[in-house]
Amino acid sequence: MLPDPSPAHRMSTAELIAEQLRSAILTGTLAPGEQLGEAEIAARFEVSRGPVREALQRLVSEGIAISVRHRGIFVPELTLTDMVDVYRTRAAIERGAGRLVLAGGREAAWRALGRPLQVMTRAAERGDATAVSNADQLFHDVFVRAADSPRLARAMRTLLVETRICLGELQTTYPDLAEQVREHEEWRETVRTGTPEAMDAVVSAHLDDAVRRLRGKLATT
Repeated sequence: MLPDPSPAHRMSTAELIAEQLRSAILTGTLAPGEQLGEAEIAARFEVSRGPVREALQRLVSEGIAISVRHRGIFVPELTLTDMVDVYRTRAAIERGAGRLVLAGGREAAWRALGRPLQVMTRAAERGDATAVSNADQLFHDVFVRAADSPRLARAMRTLLVETRICLGELQTTYPDLAEQVREHEEWRETVRTGTPEAMDAVVSAHLDDAVRRLRGKLATT
């Protein structure tokens, strides 16, 4: 299912389409293995195929889509090796972001993280795993953006989309959603009061645990 088009200022048509498709993959609206057909997307956005083709090539260059010769462009289906690499790379980026945040701006980052954590908490209370997962993604996006590094933020955005592809229909690897909330509460508090070493440890422990949970989930599906 394709997302609804919406206007955006200072974005080209191709950029707008790429962002809409990127967001659809991030939220799971476009599933792993789904084909991104030029004609369907062009009709949806009421544009010619030119900007659609450019948008799709952007996604391919970012690794968010794959081009299969003689077949078309698809949302990728990642192997376990791919998934482990995604989390390993995320750990490197989020540790680096954490160091920058703690070096200057930790209070602002702590405040900014309050909103996605609140959304996550409310979603967990009503047992909405999809909403918890979406808030989880937003939490990490906000954290890296708080480092005030456009390049880190851009790399993280791609990795978050790949994280969603990793999870696929699993939505979350946590059988107890409250535990997912507690881990992010600890992360936020470390942003406010922790040392750089403590921040490194929280990031590494959280993402290493995510890999273990993902392996366990895949082993039982």
